[in-house]
Amino acid sequence: MNLRRYWTIYAALWKNSVAREMSFKGNFILWIIVELLWFGLQLTFVSVIYSQTNSVGTWTQWQMVMLIGASNFIQQVFQAFFLTNCTGLSELVRTGKMDFLLALPINTRFLVSLRVVDLGAFINAAFGLSVLVYAAHKAGVHPTFVQLCGFSTLCMVGILIHYSLMFILATISFWTVRAQGIVWGYYNLFNIARMPDEAFTKARVFKAVFTFALPVLLVSNVPVRVLADKISSPWSWLLLLGVGAVWACISEWFWRYSIRRYTSASS
Repeated sequence: MNLRRYWTIYAALWKNSVAREMSFKGNFILWIIVELLWFGLQLTFVSVIYSQTNSVGTWTQWQMVMLIGASNFIQQVFQAFFLTNCTGLSELVRTGKMDFLLALPINTRFLVSLRVVDLGAFINAAFGLSVLVYAAHKAGVHPTFVQLCGFSTLCMVGILIHYSLMFILATISFWTVRAQGIVWGYYNLFNIARMPDEAFTKARVFKAVFTFALPVLLVSNVPVRVLADKISSPWSWLLLLGVGAVWACISEWFWRYSIRRYTSASS
């Protein structure tokens, strides 16, 4: 019964998001166009790289296009559900609206994390997935049902990791009031996820940081490796699952700790 109540609330949040987006149709369409242009520039960048070489490590051109498509898909799904909400947390604290949310008879993190839905990001995610499918066809990749399930699961884990890390950064606003710079700084690191992890073989410290501390390389590389049958052992996807679980737990702990220190906007 409690789950049904939350589904009802979330459906109402979706309805409000649709009404908001349709009130500003020009902005809705323009933002989709901007995202697609940026996606196109990333694909152009790949063609430039592979005009000078045949592979990056063991990654062929079409496999790298698969990586960019998967990275865009994961990023856009994350953006659809969580980005606006994470970046808006500091405003809730600054304006005192957090006081109102804490008083509601509902899990506050649920409401803070999911109150706004970015509908345009779903369209951009569909384009990313389309590029991934086309690139897989060109690369001669024919994944099995198990690989498709593994890819889908690891994509969800990647989204969970992005959300957990960005939510931790957003909750810093309980101390600093404004934290958009920190949150958007992490969002810009998503661009690293579009590169093959083998490109950073010699930069060991860099690779270690963005594999364990800020695991943006794991988030897209591992799902595509599963899809393209480029994993010889389960180590990589077990690592991604483990990192996802660890950061989810840390995120929940940090949220509870931050809420206990929150003293409302009026005090």
